[in-house]
Amino acid sequence: MISRRHLLSMGVSAGAASAFGSYARPSYAQAGSLKIGVLLPFSGTYAPLGEAIMRSLELYTNSHGGKLAGRNVSYIKVDDESAPPKATELTTKLIKGEKADILIGTVHSGVAMAMVKIAREDGIPTIVPNAGADIITRAMCAENVFRTSFANSQIGRATGDSMIKAGHRKAVTVSWKYAAGEEMVGGFKKAFTAGQGEVLKDITIPFPDVEFQSALAEIASLKPDCVYVFFSGGGALKFIKDYAAAKLGIPLWGPGFLTDGVEAEAGAAGDGIKTVLHYVGDLDNPENKAFVEAFQQAYKIPPDVFAVQGWDAAQLLDIGLKAVDGDIAKRAQLNAAMAAASFNSPRGPFKLSSAHNPVQNFYLRELKGGKNNYLGLAAAAIADDTVGCKLV
Repeated sequence: MISRRHLLSMGVSAGAASAFGSYARPSYAQAGSLKIGVLLPFSGTYAPLGEAIMRSLELYTNSHGGKLAGRNVSYIKVDDESAPPKATELTTKLIKGEKADILIGTVHSGVAMAMVKIAREDGIPTIVPNAGADIITRAMCAENVFRTSFANSQIGRATGDSMIKAGHRKAVTVSWKYAAGEEMVGGFKKAFTAGQGEVLKDITIPFPDVEFQSALAEIASLKPDCVYVFFSGGGALKFIKDYAAAKLGIPLWGPGFLTDGVEAEAGAAGDGIKTVLHYVGDLDNPENKAFVEAFQQAYKIPPDVFAVQGWDAAQLLDIGLKAVDGDIAKRAQLNAAMAAASFNSPRGPFKLSSAHNPVQNFYLRELKGGKNNYLGLAAAAIADDTVGCKLV
């Protein structure tokens, strides 16, 4: 739980601080700085996502006096540039070169898969705060690898179910052609076709290209009754504006990443877009209200889903570290404590599946007036399909 005293010192109101409860620091055996290696995109298309995650990691730590489990924290930040070819070298740099005690990363699924491969071999406790590649919590799952975000197909299925409930039956999909896009679309198609929907065509675009005119022309010729899209960051903003300019008049849907982080910039072009995600800013729970207030006071902008995932990565790590009195050498006990963790997140109830993927609620939202507005619960306590996962 966040420290009420430190939230108050940051200027958060007493009411918001009280929502996190009080924090009494136990006596920890370990001393010295805890080195946390952070592999995130700090440049390129996904830079805003990496920055949001990093801000929440630092906010959580600062609210605890700069410590986790009573130990000072040092964040070692490395820009992965969302470039899979660089992932092995950069991960090795953090683990072997910087001697990181903990590894946190990343956003891009291709980078994450290379990172996790090394983390599994090394045994370093690793938390993935965004990348949703299904394989991370399936065939590649491990005792030391945890995810505080989602599995790609998990959110695709939740969105497909919502679109069927909304009455849509003929869809075209558009996505970047890499692991995340393919799995987001795959999960969507599984749910949409199970509900008697038909996918007229899958349109893919090389990552990170943002030239969408040919795709928009093809959508116009196919005449679906809805379009399902996966883009994120700057690419998502460009698609939203191009789609609005094309005046197709076809409802636009997608995983919440289509709009998260670009709501205000999208302006009127984004009005009416419906998305499904495991977070929406106006969720009515004490943890979310306090988190939103703290984040806004610290950074002068509201948090998004990426910030929540970073916050929960810090929460999860703190739970594990407290279970071992901050002794990072007790990896097995730390891993076990994180695997068993259950807490109230700004997103709602949070726990992990046997493969260390979140079991969580998904929410239906509509973008209007530069804000994702909560429409209702899309699906409750959805777990990922962990078939084929064998913890190692």
